[in-house]
Amino acid sequence: MAHQSMDILSKVLEQTAMLVEEKLDAQISKLNEIDEDDLERLKERRLEALKKAQKQKQEWLNKGHGEYREISSEKDFFGEVKDSKNVVCHFYKGSTFRCKILDKHLTILAKKHVETKFITLNVDKAPFLTDRLRIKVIPTMCLLIDGKTKDYVVGFTDLGNTDEFSTEMLEWRLGCADVINYSGNLMEPPTGPVRSGTKFTKVDKKTIRGRTYDSDSDSDN
Repeated sequence: MAHQSMDILSKVLEQTAMLVEEKLDAQISKLNEIDEDDLERLKERRLEALKKAQKQKQEWLNKGHGEYREISSEKDFFGEVKDSKNVVCHFYKGSTFRCKILDKHLTILAKKHVETKFITLNVDKAPFLTDRLRIKVIPTMCLLIDGKTKDYVVGFTDLGNTDEFSTEMLEWRLGCADVINYSGNLMEPPTGPVRSGTKFTKVDKKTIRGRTYDSDSDSDN
């Protein structure tokens, strides 16, 4: 009985190997059929794609992408948001040390994710805007797509509930909101220190007026 089972298994493996070999032969044959004209067209398409990507990158840089910048007023905020599809705005206070922690990570991500505009605004210079957005916890990041708030990151609870979160953790969190082009696994956050009480604050499809948003925390620590 055992000998018969081995024969069956051997035949199955042999048939599988033959199918794989046939598939590889077909792919090699297809590559051999590509002539010089086909290769030239492939090169032209590749070159065109590179030129298009470079042009898009330059357009982003001209709009202030590629660096983490402070804006000086509420009026500037509306202009910056209108000018770019993806925007991350960090609302800060100079007296809050956690804002400086966030500044460090956002400076790195602004250079890496040129497709997104990274800005920061002092809440003391934007009382109307912070009231409209109902920002009660500092720091708070407002994540905007096409002029509308897609999400908020309030404090550090979404980042492992620790001051020692990594830049990769913040990058993952922004990727979850689709405000950056994230290439990692959105189903699993990067490994790192996580404290109890960690939760995920999600706010969808609110306008920049933010009238219905309210934080679930009332301290800025």
